This record gives sequence, C-alpha cells and structure tokens, in this order.
Amino acid sequence: EEPHGAAPVDFLQELPSYQSTRRRRGGTQELGTAGSYGTAARALPKERDKPTVRIAREQPLRMAEKRRIRATEKADTEDLSRWEKWRITSNKSWKKALSEIKDLTSYLVLWQRDIRSIEGKFGAGVQSYFSFLRFLVLLNFIIFIIMFSFVTLPIIISKYGIFNSTVAYMSPKNIDDICTIYEPSTNEGLVYFYTYLNDLLSGTGFLEVTSLFYGYYSIDAVWISIMKYNFPLAYLLATFAYLALSFCWLLKGSVEGFKNHLVHDADPFQSYCNKVFAGWDFCITDPSAARLKYRSLKYELQTDLQEEKLKRKIAERTTKEKQRIYSLRIFINIIVLAVLLGCFYSIYRVTVFSQENSSGADNENSLVNLFVQYLPSVVITAANFIAPLIFSFLIRLEDYTPAFEIKLTLLRCVFLRLASIGVLLLSLWSQIAGCGGDKCKPCGYNYKLYPCWETDVGQEMYKLMIFDFIVILAMALFVDFPRKLLVTHCSCKLVQMFGYKEFEISGNVLEIIYGQTICWIGTFFSPLLPAIATIKYFIIFYIKKIVLIHTCKSAARPIRASSSNFFFLVVLLIGLLLAFVPLAVSIAHIPSSKACGVFRNVNTSWEVIPNVILDKFSKGWQQFLFGIASEAFAVPFFVILCIIVFYVVALARAHKRVIEQLREQLVLESRDKMFLIRKITDAQK
Repeated sequence: EEPHGAAPVDFLQELPSYQSTRRRRGGTQELGTAGSYGTAARALPKERDKPTVRIAREQPLRMAEKRRIRATEKADTEDLSRWEKWRITSNKSWKKALSEIKDLTSYLVLWQRDIRSIEGKFGAGVQSYFSFLRFLVLLNFIIFIIMFSFVTLPIIISKYGIFNSTVAYMSPKNIDDICTIYEPSTNEGLVYFYTYLNDLLSGTGFLEVTSLFYGYYSIDAVWISIMKYNFPLAYLLATFAYLALSFCWLLKGSVEGFKNHLVHDADPFQSYCNKVFAGWDFCITDPSAARLKYRSLKYELQTDLQEEKLKRKIAERTTKEKQRIYSLRIFINIIVLAVLLGCFYSIYRVTVFSQENSSGADNENSLVNLFVQYLPSVVITAANFIAPLIFSFLIRLEDYTPAFEIKLTLLRCVFLRLASIGVLLLSLWSQIAGCGGDKCKPCGYNYKLYPCWETDVGQEMYKLMIFDFIVILAMALFVDFPRKLLVTHCSCKLVQMFGYKEFEISGNVLEIIYGQTICWIGTFFSPLLPAIATIKYFIIFYIKKIVLIHTCKSAARPIRASSSNFFFLVVLLIGLLLAFVPLAVSIAHIPSSKACGVFRNVNTSWEVIPNVILDKFSKGWQQFLFGIASEAFAVPFFVILCIIVFYVVALARAHKRVIEQLREQLVLESRDKMFLIRKITDAQK
C-alpha cells in the first residue's frame, strides 16, 4: 500500500515528460507501474537530501548563506585533532599561495595589458589576431632555441676550444673533385657601403659564409672531451624536432579551439544567455578595466545579433534568388581560378629568369643584380598584394556571412601564398636537379650553377622573409598613415569616399601565416632563420598596434573571436603540412651538395639515419627498426589506425546522441515544472 503523500499514478502519467516518452515509444506501451512511480517519488527527496561535497565559494548561494556555511565548517573543525587542523590549514594556505602565484604569472605574459586594451577598443576579433601573433613569437623563439642548442652552439664550442672540444672533418669519398669546388663570393679589400647593404638584403657576400646558412656547417663531428657528437645526425634530428613540436602544439590548440567551436555552434542561444547573465566579471574594480570588459561584451553581442540577422535573411531567400546567387558564385570562382593560375605562371617564369641571370659577372655587385635577385620576391609580393584585393572585392558579391567571408578569403589567399612558395621551390628544383644533358651527371645536380644548392635555397627563403617585412613596414609608413592624414585634413569628396581604414583581420593573419611557412621551410637551409622571424614578429606587433590605434576605425561588421582563433590555427596547421612536402623532397630525394654542408658525405640527407643504425645498433635492433620502416609494418599500422579513427568517430556520434537526449530531458523537466505549477495554482483556486 502506498503511504500518505505518495504521488498517484494517474497524476504522474499526466506529466508532459511521460506523455512525450509514451508517444516516442508508440503510444500504447505503459511506462512503469504504480509501485515503481511510488518508489521513484519516495526516492527523489532522499536523493536531494544527500549532502554534496562542494566548498562554499562554488555554491550558488547568497553571501550570508556562504558565511553561515563557513561558520558551521569552522565550528566542526574545533573537535578535530591537531594533526587534522594542521592538514586543513596547510591545504587552504597552499591553495591560496597557488592562486596568488597564478595571478602574479598573468602579469608576466607577453603583451597581456596591450592585448586586453585592444580587445576593449576594437573587439575580440581583432584581439585574436594579436594573440595569434604573440603565439608565433613564442613558437619561433622555441624553434630558435632548439636549432641554436643542437646545431650552432656545438660549432661555437668547438671553435673556441671550450670543454677541450675539437672538430672532425672527413673528405668525401668516391666523389668527383669537380663536385667539391665551392667559392663563396666574399668581399675583400675596400668595400663600398652599398655592397654591405646588398649582402644584407640578399644574404650573399659576408652573410653567405656565416652561421646563418647551411654551407657554414661543413663538419662531420664534434669531439667534446672524449664524447663524440654526431653533427649530421643532430642537424637532421633538430629539424624533425622543431617540425614535430610545431605540429603537436598546433594540433593541441586546434583541438581545443574545435571543442569551443562545437560548444558555441551547438546552442547559440545558450552562448547568448551566458554573455547576458554570466558574462560580467564582478571582481573588476578598476574603471578602465570595467570599460574594456563592457566594450568586449558589446562587440560580442553585436556579432551574435549580426549573424542572426544574416541567417534570417538567408532563410527567407526565394528559389529565384538562390539560383542567381549560386550562378554568380560559380562565375566568381572561375575568375578566382584564372587569377591564381596567372600568378603561378608569372612566378615560375620570373624565378627561372632570375636564376639564369643573377650570377653574371657583368652585373655582379650592382643594383641591377640586386633587383634581378629580388625579382621572384617582388613578383610574389605583388601577386600577394593584388590578388587579395581582387578576392576581397569579389567576396562581397557572393553574399556570405562575415565569419564565412573571412574564412573563404583567407583560404583563397592562403592557397595563393603557400602555392606561390611551392611554385618558387619547384622552379628552383627544376634548375637544381632537373638539368638536361651532362650537367648533372658527375654530382647528381647542377653543380656549376648551384655548387651549394642548400645555401641558395636558404638565401631565397631569407630574401622572402626580409622583403615581406619591408613591405609590411612600407605599407604602414607610406600608405596607412598618409591615408589617415588625408582623410583627417582633406575635405575632398574623393578622399572622404575612401574614409578611415578598417583593420582587415584576414589579410593581416595571412601575412604572418605566409611568413611562418617560409620560416618552417627555410630553417633547414638557414638554421638561424627562426631568430630573424622572432625579431620580425616582435616588431610587427608594435607596428600593427600603432597602425590599429592611430589609423583604423572599428569594424562595421564585428567578427567572432572563438571561431577566428580556431580557424587561424587550422590554416596555420595547413601551412605546416604543406611545408612538410618541400622539406621531405629536399631531405629524401634531391642529392645533397658535395661541396658544403654536413651531408656532403652521403647521397641524400636521409641516408644519415640508416648509416647510424647500421653502425651503432645490433642486428636485432637493426631488423626491428628497418621492419618498422618497411611496407609490411606500414600497411597493418595504417589499417589499425583507420579502425581506431572509425571507433572514435562512432563514439563521438554516440556521445552526441546522449547530449541531445539530455537536452530534451532538460526541456521536458522545465515543462513538468510548469505543469506542476499550474496544477498547484488550480488546486489553490
């Protein structure tokens, strides 16, 4: 028999959740019995009466209730032993110390105050660009530490005899003497200033024989006391290390950004409610910080409302409007493809012309020779400047949302910039290893034009990075600031029509992704290139900050920061994956230079690893390692990896269904509460 106060079965069956579940199961099946519902009704208060182990600060209570709980907890500790009191006090002190240390470390974060100020004035979308720039400064600095520690530092130690260190050289064996001739164009005697400037901009002359480029590291081993340091192996492993570090770091950030992106896109209304009801930080006491937080929330809400407005507009399109927009998009994409092909062909022809005419004796140390050497960089920069303007104009005609406009424009421009680097390297490889006749027969590559081709490739990457920085600086000095002055002090209608400049997130992000891809590719050929990239991005931060504050206006169409951060990392990850291709070809396919560098005694750079395995490992380990590198291991490993991926995808879908069911359950519980409130109101009447 049911005790007094138990809920009747008929009453429970009137709940909306019960009716909804019954309809889902066919409409005829009864869900439970009187006993089961009575048991559930009796168990519910018991479950609610169970104490939850939560500290007072984390409970959603008023301050008076939290003080009462703390007083109760303090009274309960009076009966404890001295050991227990000391342990509780120590835990609280340790947690407080960790919290204070965490607060102090926040002040040590690079550009933290500047980035928060930018977020408050221009929104979280612009702030995401500067945070991304800070991330690249840190990444390049760590890459520089890796290359300097394992490549450059051993050379410095052996040069000055520190730790009783010496250098070991080995002459190339079974190599034609003509392949070992390498005479860098060093400057001797009285040298004019413009010659030093030419060398500084092109990486030739005195820079060519420094530790900046691959040709400087022409040793085989470093003896530190009685320990032998295998320099070729260290050079190759350091290259793999910085690539693996970059990949893991970017993959980690992309996965975290993908999670946040999924959470936001799954329920936009929930994100909106979080901003309105829980977005304010009540710990803020500084008025300027409060204004920055207010502006940040304002920009985020503007972004949400703008996106909802555009989604409603897209949903109200008629069939005729959809056909017109899709036809226009197809036509525009054909134009984009034609622009890309034209840029690639121009880069290829200019690179071939530059390589064939930049080393002539009549043009040596002249301004014409410098221009010819920089011709590929000039054409690539011109293509990267003109094509994005065309893409930005065309994207406005395609009628996309602001966030998707940035993504599509960024993808098109990324493809242009990264593919232009690929076309440049392809043109160089065609000159290095694709020579016809007997030019490549003695050495396996064009030894006459490229006696140390790794240094030549490093110089091309160096010139691309230097010229990219010069263009960014020139745009700020000769375009952005003059435009600001003209718009401010000139009342001409033509000038006022252009107006103040908006900070283009996609274009600025593209610049640093392009430069970072150059750094990843060029570090193998120029080990100190990450140091130049670190200094470059450090200066660019302040250039862009000054340009943003003094010459730009707030964006008319705000951009969401959460999706931007995730997309920036994904595009940078694509750039890293594309950088793997030329590096893999250079390491495993193209014969290494026999006149310079650490790999002059092997056919390709990759041969260092099999040689070390054969010399240093036992036969058992040799069979094991070569077995891992064989197809017999690779195919089953790939199959197992695919099975694991399918399992993870299936598990993710199952979790997604559970989340959807839990959301439905929350909705039904809210309806049950409304139903019970109406029942109580009717009973009181």
